[in-house]
Amino acid sequence: MSTELHWLTLTEVAAKIAAREVTSSEVTRAMLERVAALDPALHAYVAVLAERALAQASVADREIVAGRYRGPLHGVPIAVKDLCDLVGTPTTAGTTILRDRIATSTATVVERLEAAGAIILGKLMLTEGAMANHHPAVAAPVNPWSAQRWPGVSSSGSGVATAAGLCFGSLGSDTGGSIRFPSAACGIVGIKPTWGRVSRAGVFPLAASLDHIGPMTRSVADAAAMLGVIAGGDPRDPTALHAPVPDYAAAVGRGARGLRIGVDERYAADGMDAEVAGLVMATIEVLRQLGAEIVAVTVPPTEGLIAQWNATCAAEAAVGHKGLYPERAAEYGPALAAFLEAGRKLPATAYAAAHEARLGFSGELRAVFEDIDLLLTPTLGVPTPSLTLPSAPAAAAAVMRFTAPFDYSGSPTISVPCGFTADGMPASLQLVGRHLEEETLIAAGAAYEGATSWRQRRPPLAS
Repeated sequence: MSTELHWLTLTEVAAKIAAREVTSSEVTRAMLERVAALDPALHAYVAVLAERALAQASVADREIVAGRYRGPLHGVPIAVKDLCDLVGTPTTAGTTILRDRIATSTATVVERLEAAGAIILGKLMLTEGAMANHHPAVAAPVNPWSAQRWPGVSSSGSGVATAAGLCFGSLGSDTGGSIRFPSAACGIVGIKPTWGRVSRAGVFPLAASLDHIGPMTRSVADAAAMLGVIAGGDPRDPTALHAPVPDYAAAVGRGARGLRIGVDERYAADGMDAEVAGLVMATIEVLRQLGAEIVAVTVPPTEGLIAQWNATCAAEAAVGHKGLYPERAAEYGPALAAFLEAGRKLPATAYAAAHEARLGFSGELRAVFEDIDLLLTPTLGVPTPSLTLPSAPAAAAAVMRFTAPFDYSGSPTISVPCGFTADGMPASLQLVGRHLEEETLIAAGAAYEGATSWRQRRPPLAS
C-alpha cells in the first residue's frame, strides 16, 4: 500500500475502498499510524479513538464485501471538531472546565456521518468555547505550512488535521469565520452552509443564531460529499431547515459557465494587503475563462458591522455558558472570560440595535443577489498572521471583514485555495451564495479548483 495514501482526497480513497483495492481497516490503520507519528508536534487532536475507529472499519469492510455499500463516506476515516457530542466520550469545547463531561448522546451531524459509514478517528482541537483564543493550559494546533503562523480559529484542529493528511475530512463550525479562517490559513476547502442547513443538535454553542456546522476537506468534491450526508432537517433541532437536500456531488461537474459572479473591487481590495488582493483578483480571469460572467456590484456597507456582530455573539455566548460562567469563572481563560462578562453586561438596547443592523444588512444583501448568482471576495483579507493575532478593534475587524458579515446574513459560502504568497503561505478566495444554493457554490468552486493546481502543494511540516 502506498505511503502516500494519506494524500488522496476523500472521494479518491472512497473509490478505492468501494472497489476493494484497499480495505477500510488498512486505510484506518495507516491514518492512525500517521496521527501517532505527526500529531505530537501538530496538536490537532484532543482525543484519538483508535479502538473505536478500527472496530468501525472492520464493520465497514464486512458490509462492503457483502454488497451493503452505504455511499461515498463508507469506510473513510474522518474526524470531528470537539464541539460535537459523541456518546461515551468527553466534549471539551476547547475548555478545561468540560474535560470530564461525558456525552450521553451523539450530535446529529456525527450520527449522520456514522450512518453513512464514515470512520471517526477522533475529536479535534479548537479554541476555548470556539472563540478567538486557545485556553492557556492547552497546546494549540500548529499550522503545517509554518509553525510561526496562525492556524486559524476556532476550528484550528480541523484545519490542521485536514491539511496535514491526518484525516480525509473534518467537521468545523463557523460563527464569525471559524470554518473559513482555518481553511484559508491551512490551504484547504471549507463550506459554511446556509444557517440551519445543518443541524446543531448536540453541538456545544457559541452563539445560537450565528453558529453554522460544515465540512472542511482537501477538495471541493470531498466537501460536497460530506455536506450531502450532514444536511437536512432534524426533529432534535427546531431551527434546522427542512428544505430538500440536493445531490451536491452532482454539482461538482456542472461548471461555471453562465454564472453571474459579482465583484465589488472596493470591498474586496481597498485597504487589503496588495499581494493577497492580487491573488484573489487573479481568480476573476480564471472564472471568466471558465464561462462565468463577472458583474460589478456594490456590497452593502459593513463598516461597524463587526462591532454589532461582537455584541450579538457576546450576549448569545453568555446564554450558552449559563451555569458555568460566572459560577466557575476562575477556570476560564482570560479572553473568553472577558467576552462572556461583556455579554452578561450588554444592555438589551445594544442587542436590539445589533439585531436591527443585522436585518438591514441581510435585506440589502438579498437585493444584491437579485442580479447575480455568487459574490466573490477574499476569505482572509490579510496575509496569514503570526501566532498572536492583533487584538486592536481595527485589526480584528480587518481579519473578520469578509467572514462575520455572512454569518450575520446566514449566507452559504465556500472557501477555496487560490495561490500562495511569496513566503509560501496559502491564499484563499470566498464565494458567497443565496440561501440554500450551496450547489452553485460547489459548481463554481470545483470549476475553479479544476482549472488550477494549488491544492497539489503539500505543507512542509506534514511531509
